[in-house]
Amino acid sequence: MKENVKEKKITDKLIGVYDYTVILTYISLFISVIGMTQAMNGRFRTAVTCLALSGLCDMFDGKIARSKKNRTDDEKLYGVQIDSLCDVVCFGIFPALICFLIGVRGPVGNLVIGYYCICSVIRLAFFNVLETRRQQVEEGANKYYHGLPITSMAIVLPLVFMLQVFISDCVFVIVLYFALAIVGTLFIVDFKLKKPDNKTLVFLVLLVAAAVIIVVVFSKYKVPKPHFFEKPLWKFFKS
Repeated sequence: MKENVKEKKITDKLIGVYDYTVILTYISLFISVIGMTQAMNGRFRTAVTCLALSGLCDMFDGKIARSKKNRTDDEKLYGVQIDSLCDVVCFGIFPALICFLIGVRGPVGNLVIGYYCICSVIRLAFFNVLETRRQQVEEGANKYYHGLPITSMAIVLPLVFMLQVFISDCVFVIVLYFALAIVGTLFIVDFKLKKPDNKTLVFLVLLVAAAVIIVVVFSKYKVPKPHFFEKPLWKFFKS
């Protein structure tokens, strides 16, 4: 009876959940939206920094949510859904937007970006199904990922962007094409990947932090104009 009363209070005045179990998820989304506005204004270093910070929030939001032992079933299900919905924006749309604005454009770029976004959504929908079923029969966190987790783009893109300091802009854009295609494919390939332990998480955080610092200090990126990729699609079919 008490649990029913508690569940009712959640939705009496505002829909949704607003306690500490989801606060990092909301912060992650907010940072990503800010990052998108920065990217659209050409501030790619700030955008990549926002992506890394968003990934940092996502890395720990599950641990914080599971620290609350008396979560109701509705709160658990809400946590799964809100996490995936925010991940679509933070690590699906946001990286794709950065890559498009950086130079992944034209017919080939559109196909690659579209493919990456579709793979992102498929992965998260599949995760929701698996996680909902798993929570019905067991407690705690899953020890393995099925395929590459979508948050990994918050690691991959800063590292790839760091390469721009050392290679030409055109080569950098080509690397982005391959990064989007490969990472997108790994989202939907079903292989078991063990979740990182605390030491590995610390290493990944330091690695991305180093990449972001290099990008912020040394990157002076200007969007190149690779003419083949920039051609309108209709020109390929023009007689």
